[in-house]
Amino acid sequence: MAADDRFNKDFRDPDRDRYHNIRSENITGPVTDWATDFSHLDPRWTEDPFPIMDDLRQRCPIAHTERFGGAWIPTLYEDIAAIAYDTERFSSRSVNVGNFRPPRDLAPVGELPPITSDPPFHHGARKLLLPAFTKTAVAKLEPGTRAFCHALIDGFKGRDVVDAAEEYAQRVPEQVIGDLLGIPQRDRKLFRELIANINREDALDSRDEHVEQLSKMFVFLLAEIKEHVKNPREDLITYLLNVELRGRKLDPNHIISMMLLLFAAGIGTTTKSIGSSLWHLAGNPQDRERLVAEPGLLPTAMEEFLRAYAPVTMSRLVKEDMHWRGVDMKADDWVLLSFPSANRDPAQFDRADEVLIDREGNRHAAFGLGIHRCLGSHLARMELRVALEVWLERIPEFSLQDPSTVVWGGRLARGPLCLPLLIS
Repeated sequence: MAADDRFNKDFRDPDRDRYHNIRSENITGPVTDWATDFSHLDPRWTEDPFPIMDDLRQRCPIAHTERFGGAWIPTLYEDIAAIAYDTERFSSRSVNVGNFRPPRDLAPVGELPPITSDPPFHHGARKLLLPAFTKTAVAKLEPGTRAFCHALIDGFKGRDVVDAAEEYAQRVPEQVIGDLLGIPQRDRKLFRELIANINREDALDSRDEHVEQLSKMFVFLLAEIKEHVKNPREDLITYLLNVELRGRKLDPNHIISMMLLLFAAGIGTTTKSIGSSLWHLAGNPQDRERLVAEPGLLPTAMEEFLRAYAPVTMSRLVKEDMHWRGVDMKADDWVLLSFPSANRDPAQFDRADEVLIDREGNRHAAFGLGIHRCLGSHLARMELRVALEVWLERIPEFSLQDPSTVVWGGRLARGPLCLPLLIS
């Protein structure tokens, strides 16, 4: 491949800081009333949001807060689905509710295309990535994923307690995404450190910290891209270098934005799904024993874990002032789309608050709804299935060391951050 002029300089968006033009409001402090002072940053929401969701569905199905400059959270499946499918009145140009709003002119591309893209740009940008996430493409990654899971468990030899969140659930998606992108093994340690830094939730609260961490990752990814220009190979980076959108090759910012999207949507979410599933099995020995005895039930059980412990809450921004289903929304109000709440709506699922590992016809919304439904769902399912298969095969008996030591976290993706398990 000839040298690519797109990457002959340290390409950066000189206007990167402009999306921090916001309506800043105080977001700290405990919630006083979830219906009128909602905050997904309150530790009670992270630790156990389901009673809060149940209460809001009954007395205030579309809650509101003045925090974050104004935000809404619908809790009914019907309302969440309606917003997810409505691209005329709700923009996807940012997925992270906080004190930072990207400007309107960032649409239709958004911060991290295609998940932050609006029509008409969205369709083409999403279509570019589809070939990398087909069942056939994902199947090629399964042997390496399985071997890596076994290697992780080999490392537990002689130990009685492991942190299944940090030492297993988190490591699997990092490895898979690294393989998908073609990150060399010599760079994997730095790769993991950079991902940990950009996914630190406290960094999201500081404009300077957030930009600094993104800048470090940008430099790393640009170096990886330049190396791929010199030495192309069969991986996603090389694919993105050669693909065209609207008759033109992708510019550096677009490629790096899509890679950053993979880190946000392809690592944190799957990490939390694996961790939540292991947490459930550690605390429910009857389900664990049944899956060990009936391994063929795992795909069905996996879908139930995805429904019951769906990690992802996305967001939209209201395009114009409007009256919507009984509430008055203002332009640039945030709307949180809590797919975990949709999945616990009793109007949509029988026995919605119970985890039934043999539940059939499970049409959950764990991977989202509408045009932004997760295009990596085949990859996420493979990782979750393989991680659970290998764990149950190698460690059929395990339990929580101490339920009080489990730490839950996550704004966009909720799940265990610390999960100490007894494995012998």
